[in-house]
Amino acid sequence: MQNENTFYFAAGGGPPAPVVVWGTGNMGRAAIRAVAAHPGLRLAGVLVHDPAKAGRDAADLAGLDAPLGVAATTDVDAALALAAGGAVAYTASGDVRPDDAVRDLERCLRAGASVVTPSVYALYDPRSAPTALRDPLLDAARAGGASLFVSGIDPGWGNDLLPVLVGSLAGTVEQVRCLEVFDYSTYDAPGSVRDLVGMGHPMDYDPPMVLPGVPSMVWGGQVRLVARALGVELDEVRETLERRPLEHDVTNAMGLFEAGTQGALRFEVQGVVDGEPVIVVEHVTRIAPDVAPDWPTPPDGGAGAHQVVIEGRPRIVVNVEATDEGGNRAAGGNATAANRLVNAVPWLLAAEPGLYDGLDVPLSPPVGRIGRTSA
Repeated sequence: MQNENTFYFAAGGGPPAPVVVWGTGNMGRAAIRAVAAHPGLRLAGVLVHDPAKAGRDAADLAGLDAPLGVAATTDVDAALALAAGGAVAYTASGDVRPDDAVRDLERCLRAGASVVTPSVYALYDPRSAPTALRDPLLDAARAGGASLFVSGIDPGWGNDLLPVLVGSLAGTVEQVRCLEVFDYSTYDAPGSVRDLVGMGHPMDYDPPMVLPGVPSMVWGGQVRLVARALGVELDEVRETLERRPLEHDVTNAMGLFEAGTQGALRFEVQGVVDGEPVIVVEHVTRIAPDVAPDWPTPPDGGAGAHQVVIEGRPRIVVNVEATDEGGNRAAGGNATAANRLVNAVPWLLAAEPGLYDGLDVPLSPPVGRIGRTSA
Protein backbone atom coordinates (compact mmCIF):
# COMPACT_ATOMS: atom_id res chain seq x y z
CA MET A 1 0.00 0.00 0.00
CA GLN A 2 1.25 3.46 -0.81
CA ASN A 3 -0.57 4.89 2.21
CA GLU A 4 0.67 3.50 5.52
CA ASN A 5 -2.63 4.18 7.29
CA THR A 6 -5.64 1.91 6.95
CA PHE A 7 -7.97 4.78 7.88
CA TYR A 8 -7.98 8.36 6.69
CA PHE A 9 -9.48 11.20 8.71
CA ALA A 10 -10.12 14.20 6.47
CA ALA A 11 -8.81 17.47 7.81
CA GLY A 12 -11.50 20.09 8.36
CA GLY A 13 -11.45 23.85 8.16
CA GLY A 14 -11.58 24.44 4.42
CA PRO A 15 -14.64 24.93 2.22
CA PRO A 16 -16.41 21.77 1.01
CA ALA A 17 -14.93 20.44 -2.22
CA PRO A 18 -17.22 20.55 -5.28
CA VAL A 19 -18.34 17.19 -6.67
CA VAL A 20 -20.31 16.51 -9.85
CA VAL A 21 -22.17 13.21 -10.15
CA TRP A 22 -22.16 11.94 -13.74
CA GLY A 23 -25.05 9.50 -14.22
CA THR A 24 -28.16 8.89 -12.13
CA GLY A 25 -28.77 5.15 -12.44
CA ASN A 26 -28.43 2.59 -9.65
CA MET A 27 -24.98 3.84 -8.60
CA GLY A 28 -25.59 7.50 -9.43
CA ARG A 29 -28.57 7.81 -7.09
CA ALA A 30 -26.47 6.46 -4.25
CA ALA A 31 -23.57 8.76 -5.15
CA ILE A 32 -25.80 11.84 -4.99
CA ARG A 33 -26.96 10.84 -1.51
CA ALA A 34 -23.36 10.17 -0.43
CA VAL A 35 -22.13 13.58 -1.58
CA ALA A 36 -25.10 15.34 0.01
CA ALA A 37 -24.37 13.64 3.35
CA HIS A 38 -20.62 14.36 3.40
CA PRO A 39 -19.66 17.51 5.37
CA GLY A 40 -16.45 17.94 3.40
CA LEU A 41 -18.11 17.82 -0.02
CA ARG A 42 -20.60 19.95 -1.92
CA LEU A 43 -22.85 18.68 -4.71
CA ALA A 44 -21.94 21.10 -7.48
CA GLY A 45 -23.75 19.45 -10.37
CA VAL A 46 -25.46 16.40 -11.77
CA LEU A 47 -24.87 15.29 -15.35
CA VAL A 48 -27.51 13.20 -17.15
CA HIS A 49 -27.83 11.69 -20.61
CA ASP A 50 -31.64 11.61 -20.78
CA PRO A 51 -33.08 15.05 -21.72
CA ALA A 52 -36.21 14.17 -19.72
CA LYS A 53 -34.12 14.34 -16.53
CA ALA A 54 -32.57 17.72 -17.34
CA GLY A 55 -33.74 20.48 -15.02
CA ARG A 56 -34.92 18.12 -12.29
CA ASP A 57 -33.59 18.64 -8.78
CA ALA A 58 -30.89 16.16 -7.76
CA ALA A 59 -32.89 15.21 -4.68
CA ASP A 60 -35.78 14.10 -6.87
CA LEU A 61 -33.46 11.90 -8.93
CA ALA A 62 -31.83 10.40 -5.82
CA GLY A 63 -35.00 9.75 -3.81
CA LEU A 64 -34.37 12.41 -1.16
CA ASP A 65 -37.23 14.34 0.42
CA ALA A 66 -35.66 17.80 0.73
CA PRO A 67 -34.55 19.62 -2.46
CA LEU A 68 -30.81 20.03 -2.90
CA GLY A 69 -31.02 23.07 -5.16
CA VAL A 70 -28.95 21.43 -7.89
CA ALA A 71 -30.60 20.95 -11.27
CA ALA A 72 -29.49 18.13 -13.57
CA THR A 73 -27.94 19.09 -16.89
CA THR A 74 -26.92 17.42 -20.14
CA ASP A 75 -24.13 19.99 -20.73
CA VAL A 76 -20.84 18.17 -20.11
CA ASP A 77 -18.60 21.23 -20.44
CA ALA A 78 -20.70 23.23 -17.98
CA ALA A 79 -20.71 20.39 -15.49
CA LEU A 80 -16.95 19.86 -15.70
CA ALA A 81 -16.38 23.56 -15.14
CA LEU A 82 -18.23 23.18 -11.85
CA ALA A 83 -16.03 20.21 -10.89
CA ALA A 84 -12.65 21.84 -11.59
CA GLY A 85 -10.45 21.61 -8.50
CA GLY A 86 -12.87 19.06 -7.06
CA ALA A 87 -14.09 15.73 -8.32
CA VAL A 88 -16.46 13.81 -10.55
CA ALA A 89 -18.25 10.70 -9.33
CA TYR A 90 -18.52 8.99 -12.71
CA THR A 91 -21.29 6.38 -12.46
CA ALA A 92 -22.30 6.11 -16.11
CA SER A 93 -22.13 2.51 -17.26
CA GLY A 94 -19.00 1.24 -18.93
CA ASP A 95 -20.34 -2.27 -19.55
CA VAL A 96 -21.36 -1.77 -23.18
CA ARG A 97 -19.43 1.46 -23.88
CA PRO A 98 -15.96 0.96 -22.35
CA ASP A 99 -14.12 3.13 -24.87
CA ASP A 100 -16.55 6.01 -24.38
CA ALA A 101 -16.22 5.68 -20.60
CA VAL A 102 -12.43 5.88 -20.80
CA ARG A 103 -12.65 8.98 -22.99
CA ASP A 104 -15.01 10.54 -20.45
CA LEU A 105 -12.55 9.84 -17.62
CA GLU A 106 -9.68 11.37 -19.56
CA ARG A 107 -11.82 14.44 -20.29
CA CYS A 108 -12.60 14.88 -16.58
CA LEU A 109 -8.97 14.52 -15.52
CA ARG A 110 -7.69 17.00 -18.10
CA ALA A 111 -10.35 19.45 -16.91
CA GLY A 112 -8.75 19.35 -13.45
CA ALA A 113 -11.30 17.10 -11.72
CA SER A 114 -10.28 14.00 -9.82
CA VAL A 115 -12.50 11.01 -10.63
CA VAL A 116 -13.97 8.13 -8.64
CA THR A 117 -15.74 5.48 -10.69
CA PRO A 118 -16.75 1.80 -10.86
CA SER A 119 -16.98 1.83 -14.66
CA VAL A 120 -13.60 0.69 -16.06
CA TYR A 121 -12.88 -2.77 -14.70
CA ALA A 122 -9.34 -3.11 -16.04
CA LEU A 123 -8.26 -0.20 -13.84
CA TYR A 124 -9.13 -1.82 -10.52
CA ASP A 125 -5.45 -2.71 -10.45
CA PRO A 126 -3.75 -0.01 -12.54
CA ARG A 127 -0.37 -1.73 -12.20
CA SER A 128 -1.57 -4.73 -14.23
CA ALA A 129 -3.75 -2.72 -16.67
CA PRO A 130 -2.68 -2.54 -20.33
CA THR A 131 -0.31 0.35 -20.89
CA ALA A 132 -2.45 1.54 -23.81
CA LEU A 133 -5.26 2.09 -21.31
CA ARG A 134 -3.27 3.26 -18.30
CA ASP A 135 -0.75 5.67 -19.80
CA PRO A 136 -3.15 8.15 -21.50
CA LEU A 137 -5.15 8.42 -18.28
CA LEU A 138 -1.99 8.90 -16.24
CA ASP A 139 -0.89 11.65 -18.65
CA ALA A 140 -4.32 13.28 -18.35
CA ALA A 141 -4.17 13.12 -14.54
CA ARG A 142 -0.77 14.78 -14.45
CA ALA A 143 -1.81 17.42 -16.98
CA GLY A 144 -4.91 18.30 -14.97
CA GLY A 145 -3.34 17.91 -11.54
CA ALA A 146 -5.98 15.30 -10.70
CA SER A 147 -6.30 11.67 -9.56
CA LEU A 148 -8.34 8.60 -10.50
CA PHE A 149 -9.67 5.84 -8.24
CA VAL A 150 -11.58 2.91 -9.77
CA SER A 151 -13.52 0.58 -7.48
CA GLY A 152 -17.07 -0.49 -6.79
CA ILE A 153 -18.05 -3.69 -8.58
CA ASP A 154 -19.38 -6.36 -6.20
CA PRO A 155 -18.84 -3.98 -4.33
CA GLY A 156 -15.13 -3.16 -4.59
CA TRP A 157 -14.17 -3.07 -0.93
CA GLY A 158 -15.47 -6.63 -0.58
CA ASN A 159 -12.80 -7.91 -2.97
CA ASP A 160 -9.82 -5.87 -1.81
CA LEU A 161 -9.62 -4.17 1.59
CA LEU A 162 -12.08 -6.40 3.45
CA PRO A 163 -10.34 -9.73 2.69
CA VAL A 164 -6.99 -8.16 3.55
CA LEU A 165 -8.30 -6.84 6.88
CA VAL A 166 -9.98 -10.14 7.74
CA GLY A 167 -6.94 -12.12 6.64
CA SER A 168 -4.83 -10.16 9.10
CA LEU A 169 -6.81 -11.82 11.90
CA ALA A 170 -5.64 -15.31 10.96
CA GLY A 171 -2.48 -17.04 12.09
CA THR A 172 -2.24 -19.11 8.92
CA VAL A 173 -4.14 -18.72 5.66
CA GLU A 174 -4.77 -21.49 3.16
CA GLN A 175 -7.30 -19.71 0.95
CA VAL A 176 -9.05 -16.33 0.71
CA ARG A 177 -12.50 -16.46 -0.90
CA CYS A 178 -14.60 -13.38 -1.73
CA LEU A 179 -18.15 -14.39 -2.56
CA GLU A 180 -21.17 -12.53 -3.94
CA VAL A 181 -24.51 -14.35 -3.84
CA PHE A 182 -27.29 -12.46 -5.53
CA ASP A 183 -30.89 -12.82 -6.69
CA TYR A 184 -31.14 -10.74 -9.87
CA SER A 185 -34.92 -10.50 -9.63
CA THR A 186 -34.35 -7.54 -7.30
CA TYR A 187 -31.94 -5.74 -9.66
CA ASP A 188 -33.37 -3.10 -11.97
CA ALA A 189 -30.95 -3.46 -14.89
CA PRO A 190 -32.61 -5.62 -17.56
CA GLY A 191 -29.97 -4.97 -20.22
CA SER A 192 -27.16 -6.19 -18.00
CA VAL A 193 -29.14 -9.06 -16.48
CA ARG A 194 -30.39 -10.41 -19.78
CA ASP A 195 -27.80 -9.58 -22.40
CA LEU A 196 -24.53 -9.31 -20.46
CA VAL A 197 -25.14 -12.07 -17.91
CA GLY A 198 -27.48 -14.17 -20.07
CA MET A 199 -30.50 -14.62 -17.81
CA GLY A 200 -33.51 -15.61 -19.92
CA HIS A 201 -31.43 -16.45 -22.98
CA PRO A 202 -31.21 -20.00 -24.42
CA MET A 203 -28.50 -22.15 -22.90
CA ASP A 204 -26.51 -22.04 -26.15
CA TYR A 205 -26.23 -18.25 -25.82
CA ASP A 206 -22.75 -17.07 -24.78
CA PRO A 207 -23.13 -14.33 -22.14
CA PRO A 208 -20.50 -11.64 -22.85
CA MET A 209 -19.72 -11.22 -19.14
CA VAL A 210 -18.39 -14.77 -18.87
CA LEU A 211 -16.75 -15.29 -22.25
CA PRO A 212 -13.27 -16.78 -21.79
CA GLY A 213 -10.94 -14.11 -20.43
CA VAL A 214 -13.63 -11.59 -19.55
CA PRO A 215 -14.05 -12.57 -15.87
CA SER A 216 -10.28 -12.33 -15.43
CA MET A 217 -10.30 -8.91 -17.09
CA VAL A 218 -13.05 -7.72 -14.72
CA TRP A 219 -12.10 -9.42 -11.44
CA GLY A 220 -8.50 -10.47 -12.00
CA GLY A 221 -7.24 -7.09 -10.84
CA GLN A 222 -8.93 -7.59 -7.48
CA VAL A 223 -7.36 -11.05 -7.15
CA ARG A 224 -3.96 -9.51 -7.85
CA LEU A 225 -4.57 -6.71 -5.33
CA VAL A 226 -5.24 -9.20 -2.54
CA ALA A 227 -2.24 -11.29 -3.59
CA ARG A 228 0.01 -8.25 -3.50
CA ALA A 229 -1.28 -7.18 -0.08
CA LEU A 230 -0.71 -10.68 1.35
CA GLY A 231 2.70 -11.11 -0.28
CA VAL A 232 1.58 -13.97 -2.54
CA GLU A 233 3.26 -14.58 -5.89
CA LEU A 234 0.59 -16.02 -8.22
CA ASP A 235 1.48 -18.57 -10.86
CA GLU A 236 -1.62 -17.82 -12.93
CA VAL A 237 -5.18 -16.50 -12.87
CA ARG A 238 -7.80 -18.94 -14.16
CA GLU A 239 -11.58 -19.18 -14.45
CA THR A 240 -14.37 -21.67 -13.82
CA LEU A 241 -17.99 -21.47 -15.07
CA GLU A 242 -21.29 -23.25 -14.42
CA ARG A 243 -24.77 -22.42 -15.77
CA ARG A 244 -28.20 -23.78 -14.91
CA PRO A 245 -31.51 -23.59 -16.83
CA LEU A 246 -34.84 -22.57 -15.33
CA GLU A 247 -37.19 -25.44 -14.56
CA HIS A 248 -40.25 -23.16 -14.67
CA ASP A 249 -41.23 -19.72 -15.98
CA VAL A 250 -40.28 -16.74 -13.82
CA THR A 251 -41.88 -13.29 -14.08
CA ASN A 252 -40.58 -10.22 -12.29
CA ALA A 253 -40.22 -6.48 -12.90
CA MET A 254 -37.91 -7.20 -15.85
CA GLY A 255 -40.50 -9.38 -17.58
CA LEU A 256 -40.79 -13.09 -18.39
CA PHE A 257 -37.90 -15.55 -18.08
CA GLU A 258 -38.98 -18.79 -19.71
CA ALA A 259 -38.38 -22.35 -18.54
CA GLY A 260 -35.34 -23.88 -20.23
CA THR A 261 -33.49 -20.58 -20.53
CA GLN A 262 -30.58 -19.63 -18.30
CA GLY A 263 -31.71 -19.09 -14.73
CA ALA A 264 -28.46 -19.20 -12.75
CA LEU A 265 -24.78 -18.54 -13.25
CA ARG A 266 -21.78 -19.43 -11.10
CA PHE A 267 -18.15 -18.64 -11.81
CA GLU A 268 -14.82 -18.17 -10.08
CA VAL A 269 -11.72 -16.12 -10.85
CA GLN A 270 -8.88 -17.93 -9.11
CA GLY A 271 -5.38 -16.81 -8.21
CA VAL A 272 -3.38 -20.04 -8.36
CA VAL A 273 -0.21 -21.12 -6.56
CA ASP A 274 1.28 -24.60 -7.15
CA GLY A 275 -1.89 -25.68 -8.92
CA GLU A 276 -4.22 -24.70 -6.06
CA PRO A 277 -6.61 -21.70 -5.94
CA VAL A 278 -5.47 -19.57 -3.01
CA ILE A 279 -7.30 -16.29 -3.71
CA VAL A 280 -10.77 -16.63 -5.23
CA VAL A 281 -13.51 -14.24 -6.31
CA GLU A 282 -16.73 -16.26 -6.70
CA HIS A 283 -20.12 -15.17 -8.02
CA VAL A 284 -23.41 -17.01 -7.65
CA THR A 285 -26.31 -15.26 -9.37
CA ARG A 286 -29.91 -16.37 -9.91
CA ILE A 287 -33.04 -14.94 -11.50
CA ALA A 288 -35.18 -16.49 -8.75
CA PRO A 289 -34.28 -17.75 -5.25
CA ASP A 290 -35.28 -21.38 -5.91
CA VAL A 291 -32.94 -21.88 -8.89
CA ALA A 292 -29.85 -24.06 -8.27
CA PRO A 293 -30.73 -24.63 -4.59
CA ASP A 294 -27.55 -26.66 -4.06
CA TRP A 295 -25.40 -23.60 -4.77
CA PRO A 296 -24.50 -21.14 -1.98
CA THR A 297 -27.31 -18.92 -0.72
CA PRO A 298 -27.31 -15.82 1.53
CA PRO A 299 -27.00 -16.89 5.18
CA ASP A 300 -30.25 -15.17 6.14
CA GLY A 301 -32.16 -16.33 3.05
CA GLY A 302 -32.37 -12.78 1.66
CA ALA A 303 -31.86 -11.59 -1.88
CA GLY A 304 -28.12 -11.00 -1.68
CA ALA A 305 -25.01 -10.96 0.46
CA HIS A 306 -21.26 -10.52 0.26
CA GLN A 307 -18.99 -12.86 2.11
CA VAL A 308 -15.29 -13.25 2.87
CA VAL A 309 -14.08 -16.69 3.93
CA ILE A 310 -10.58 -17.21 5.27
CA GLU A 311 -9.70 -20.89 5.21
CA GLY A 312 -6.94 -21.25 7.76
CA ARG A 313 -6.45 -21.20 11.46
CA PRO A 314 -8.78 -19.99 12.69
CA ARG A 315 -11.36 -20.29 9.90
CA ILE A 316 -13.07 -16.89 9.60
CA VAL A 317 -16.34 -16.06 7.83
CA VAL A 318 -17.62 -12.49 7.50
CA ASN A 319 -21.07 -11.81 5.98
CA VAL A 320 -22.11 -8.33 4.85
CA GLU A 321 -25.79 -7.67 4.13
CA ALA A 322 -26.73 -4.10 3.17
CA THR A 323 -30.14 -2.71 2.27
CA ASP A 324 -31.29 0.67 0.94
CA GLU A 325 -34.17 2.25 -0.96
CA GLY A 326 -36.87 0.48 1.00
CA GLY A 327 -34.95 -2.62 2.03
CA ASN A 328 -33.53 -3.59 -1.37
CA ARG A 329 -30.29 -5.62 -1.23
CA ALA A 330 -29.13 -4.52 -4.68
CA ALA A 331 -29.57 -0.89 -3.69
CA GLY A 332 -27.70 -1.59 -0.47
CA GLY A 333 -24.74 -3.01 -2.35
CA ASN A 334 -24.75 -0.04 -4.71
CA ALA A 335 -24.84 2.34 -1.75
CA THR A 336 -21.82 0.77 -0.04
CA ALA A 337 -19.86 0.87 -3.30
CA ALA A 338 -20.82 4.50 -3.95
CA ASN A 339 -20.02 5.53 -0.37
CA ARG A 340 -16.56 3.96 -0.61
CA LEU A 341 -15.88 5.98 -3.74
CA VAL A 342 -17.34 9.30 -2.57
CA ASN A 343 -15.71 9.06 0.86
CA ALA A 344 -12.35 8.67 -0.91
CA VAL A 345 -12.62 12.07 -2.61
CA PRO A 346 -10.97 14.15 0.18
CA TRP A 347 -7.98 11.78 0.24
CA LEU A 348 -7.67 11.88 -3.56
CA LEU A 349 -7.74 15.68 -3.59
CA ALA A 350 -4.84 15.73 -1.14
CA ALA A 351 -2.84 13.06 -3.00
CA GLU A 352 -0.30 13.55 -5.77
CA PRO A 353 -1.85 13.38 -9.26
CA GLY A 354 -2.04 9.78 -10.45
CA LEU A 355 -3.96 6.52 -10.61
CA TYR A 356 -4.81 4.77 -7.34
CA ASP A 357 -6.25 1.39 -6.35
CA GLY A 358 -8.24 -0.05 -3.46
CA LEU A 359 -5.11 -0.71 -1.40
CA ASP A 360 -3.72 2.79 -1.92
CA VAL A 361 -6.87 4.59 -0.81
CA PRO A 362 -7.56 4.13 2.92
CA LEU A 363 -10.97 3.78 4.49
CA SER A 364 -12.63 7.04 5.53
CA PRO A 365 -14.69 6.87 8.74
CA PRO A 366 -17.94 8.91 8.66
CA VAL A 367 -16.59 11.81 10.72
CA GLY A 368 -19.40 14.28 11.42
CA ARG A 369 -22.05 11.90 10.09
CA ILE A 370 -23.06 9.96 13.18
CA GLY A 371 -26.67 10.32 14.33
CA ARG A 372 -29.75 11.48 12.46
CA THR A 373 -29.22 13.78 9.49
CA SER A 374 -31.61 15.51 7.14
CA ALA A 375 -29.97 13.78 4.16
